[in-house]
Amino acid sequence: MDEVILKGYLPGAIGRIVELHGTYYHRNWGFGLFFESKVANDMSEFFSRFDDSRDGFWAVAKQDRIEGGIAIDGINTLAEGAHLRWFILSLEMQGRGFGHRLMEEAVFFCKKKNHQQIYLWTFEGLYPARHLYEKFGFKLVLQKEGTQWGTKVIEQKFELKL
Repeated sequence: MDEVILKGYLPGAIGRIVELHGTYYHRNWGFGLFFESKVANDMSEFFSRFDDSRDGFWAVAKQDRIEGGIAIDGINTLAEGAHLRWFILSLEMQGRGFGHRLMEEAVFFCKKKNHQQIYLWTFEGLYPARHLYEKFGFKLVLQKEGTQWGTKVIEQKFELKL
């Protein structure tokens, strides 16, 4: 197997995760420049203040090319919980168990760092991801129409108490 899960920042990680988000969400949901710019800005800000005592990042790599990733942003863990962010896989990696493995890494990390809760924002229609979140025990706690990604969708907030 040529695929591995790597922990921590990797050169090219920001650009590649942004690319995966930009292409997937444009192709499937019509998201555009606003969304891709938001992902790029937010990821850059995250890595510029990355602290491995509270934050985590894991990437699926195949022959040194990043094919997916997941992050835990722990900056507001006391007020809101740890924020699960930028969970995505390339089409080639989907359906092969890598999403499950990335979620395991993220949840285990949060338990190890004594985060009391993990939360994430998504939107209605991303059913395979929702299935995985629920498999790990996440519960839908809020649903509302919103535009935080630049397009009107039914936003959903999921939480997992640890």
